[in-house]
Amino acid sequence: MTAAPIEMPTPNPALGEPGDGVGVVAVERRSFSRSDSDLDWVAEEIPVSLEYNGLAHAVMLATPTDLEDFALGFSLTEGVAASPADVLGMEVETLPQGIAVRIELAGRRFDQLKRRRRALAGRTGCGLCGAESLGQVLRDLPAVTAAATFAPVVLAGALGQLRTGQHLLGKTGATHAAGWMDALGQVALVREDVGRHNALDKLIGALARQRGDTAAGAALVTSRASFEMVQKAASAGMGMLVAMSAPTLLAIQTAERLNTTLVGFARQNRYVVYAHGWRLRNSEGAS
Repeated sequence: MTAAPIEMPTPNPALGEPGDGVGVVAVERRSFSRSDSDLDWVAEEIPVSLEYNGLAHAVMLATPTDLEDFALGFSLTEGVAASPADVLGMEVETLPQGIAVRIELAGRRFDQLKRRRRALAGRTGCGLCGAESLGQVLRDLPAVTAAATFAPVVLAGALGQLRTGQHLLGKTGATHAAGWMDALGQVALVREDVGRHNALDKLIGALARQRGDTAAGAALVTSRASFEMVQKAASAGMGMLVAMSAPTLLAIQTAERLNTTLVGFARQNRYVVYAHGWRLRNSEGAS
């Protein structure tokens, strides 16, 4: 006997609409004793093309939310733009194959981007596409000068706030988040994506668009901390990166070099400090 097709209901607006980073699909929920047809929310993962002055530069698989934040954050953390002022305009277009974000870049920065891309002509099999030398992977960034310090109890409270702000994760269970903890320990911004780097780029872009003081707070991420994550945070002037999972050795070495406080395995009652722990005061307030 053929089972009747499942009728897709109109999604509850309180849960979010398909297209807002989530979709709805038919599933079977199974146990050893039964099988039930049901509906489930899933996170969207869509090819997003970043184009500068008509030149395609990168295609990322990303959750299609906060794409203006993503494009600006990516431009800043990858050195395409030196400041938000270098991004003169932006347009997001949905195409049959994915989404194109068309960015108008200041002329001098676009000239530099073209020279960088010409050096890549004819190459194949790159692991870090867009970088033609080790020096461009491990960029020569200035050490972070942020002096803000935080009490551990403030960090614990912020981690709890971060979880409550993960709306896509609550619906789908499939996304990472990056949150911004301000000087008072409040999580003022949260951005989510299926990609951990994308989530951090979205957060950095959102802060840049709001002209937030990145030296006065800390970034919280739900993923592990790779060296790229440390480098992105440092390039935005963030003094502290707090990860819920482990860092890599290169991430720790990069944090040491860039004067970035790096915290891993962060929970509400414990954490591990890997670099520059002076930004986390002890209970008496000493460094």
